[in-house]
Amino acid sequence: MSELRFPDNFVWGAATAAYQIEGAARDDGRGPSIWDTFSRTPGRVHAGHTGDVACDHYHRYADDVALMAELGLKAYRFSIAWPRIQPDGTGPVEPRGLDFYDRLTDALLDRGIDPIVTLYHWDLPQALEDRGGWTNRETAEHFAAYAAAVHGRLGDRIRTWTTLNEPWCSAYLGYGNGLHAPGVRDAGAAFAAVHHLLLGHGLAVRALRAGGAEVVGITLNPAQVQPADLDSAADAAAVRLVDGLQNRIFLDPLTGAGYPADVLEHVSRMVEPTFVRNGDEKLIAAPIDLLGINYYAPTYVAGRPDGAGGSAYPGTEGAVEFLPATGPCSDMGWAIEPAGLGRLLDRFAADYPGLPLMITENGGAFPDRVIEDGPDSTGRVADADRIDYLDGHLRAAHAAIGRGVDLRGYLVWSLLDNFEWAEGYRKRFGIVHVDYLTQRRTPKASARWYQEVISRNGL
Repeated sequence: MSELRFPDNFVWGAATAAYQIEGAARDDGRGPSIWDTFSRTPGRVHAGHTGDVACDHYHRYADDVALMAELGLKAYRFSIAWPRIQPDGTGPVEPRGLDFYDRLTDALLDRGIDPIVTLYHWDLPQALEDRGGWTNRETAEHFAAYAAAVHGRLGDRIRTWTTLNEPWCSAYLGYGNGLHAPGVRDAGAAFAAVHHLLLGHGLAVRALRAGGAEVVGITLNPAQVQPADLDSAADAAAVRLVDGLQNRIFLDPLTGAGYPADVLEHVSRMVEPTFVRNGDEKLIAAPIDLLGINYYAPTYVAGRPDGAGGSAYPGTEGAVEFLPATGPCSDMGWAIEPAGLGRLLDRFAADYPGLPLMITENGGAFPDRVIEDGPDSTGRVADADRIDYLDGHLRAAHAAIGRGVDLRGYLVWSLLDNFEWAEGYRKRFGIVHVDYLTQRRTPKASARWYQEVISRNGL
């Protein structure tokens, strides 16, 4: 098999999120987040797990950065915990919170690793949720002020800034079906959250630009929505509806086209979108330099009048049937289909030309187990399934680049096994195994494989 080389300036890295790895939930003035509250609500998170300790990265960041350097990472995407910076979401900043990210940034730069910041990865300060959270327009304004405060401290060293991670999840899973924090089940609230998240993004972009930020973007989790039957008009209509709720409701306003008319018509059947004010779409369309794409699996749908719909897609009941995964699946039950990534990248290059892309998350959960080879062994994890998963998706990414897609980098999800939201600690995505009782890190076979990929800049 011939070697596949990526462009010389291709960015190789890994990604994490604050609540999933940091722990130290009450240290140095950190306030409670919606995930602290949600994880303590009986029945919300597997086995009552919380992020109180997680991977204890807050105290072990220096060792984790050393491990990143050993693996040859060129970039590390991490998120800032808003409750560490403003415990109540507004007002004066907590200097000890900024100090932590100051130390982390310097440690990364000292090792030659480019820090990529995500300002919001789902951990809204609880005090803001108590005032309506993302259904409240003021949260968008507070987010911009928070973004300016973080950039004011770190902007002299951090080049790449992303505002939000997967607003689809924040809105639909947080406020639509309640599977994620804050656990609200209200279609109208979900759509209000979509808009205020996008508004917060636009306002934050302006604040970051005013501070001199060099590269500003956002990370979405777009889906490659596929029909069960390519020749079915009903299936095509189902694809259009789901694509509107998953992709176009975010991408079109972000890129200056405004909200799609068909999506607004669908939304108005459940709630009057009075939360969209004159001038908002112009604010949302503040130019960005980079679009982050988180990809795990495609979505297959069929148009059926008796379709059960999807709880994360308000208004699809009686119109859409979401089809179960077939073929190989990850431990999450998600279909493993690298070709879906290729189709998605092609679609973005065609529909949103001129917008540079980066794969900001891609990875698979598998039932990993540490194998001890003797009393002095540090253990090993033979995760061949994960290597196959990553290899397939990187080949799809490479082929897309060959077709002219402007793909700038790839960040594996995730560096460490971590708190996997409502799944607690029972699902492992990391290329590094974490023993949650001892906090011992064990690089898996996939970590060593990825190390080789980075060193040769290819497969």
